[in-house]
Amino acid sequence: MITVPLEIVTPERVILEQDVRMVTLQGGYGELGILPRHMPLATAVKPCLVRIKLEDGREDVVPVSGGFVEILPDKITLLADTAELPGDIDADRAQSAKDRAERRIAQTTDDVDVDRAKKALVRAQLRLDAIAEHKDLGGFLGA
Repeated sequence: MITVPLEIVTPERVILEQDVRMVTLQGGYGELGILPRHMPLATAVKPCLVRIKLEDGREDVVPVSGGFVEILPDKITLLADTAELPGDIDADRAQSAKDRAERRIAQTTDDVDVDRAKKALVRAQLRLDAIAEHKDLGGFLGA
């Protein structure tokens, strides 16, 4: 089997540099399955769990809140708005963020930015989903 280098980068830091067998994510027009030697493509990335499969069959996920991906036959670069390794996510903090976002969405006052609260809810839910998937998969990313 062959692999392709994957790099996931946020404005703050490089989250992951790993040779991978396959990457699956939500692109601007739907789900993309990316293998080595993929045709060149650049597209937006929607908030999703980026699924990563290694050559040895191990799998894991990385939650991203959106961004942009450049796919070349010999490299995948994901520029994410936010991303973190599932082993680094604080479950209690993610649950608190989800609860807080749900409360804000439920409020009907004018001082609540509902769009911002909805985005925060999606980010928090993706983080919680990543923790669960990481555990189910016996993931290799993070602690």
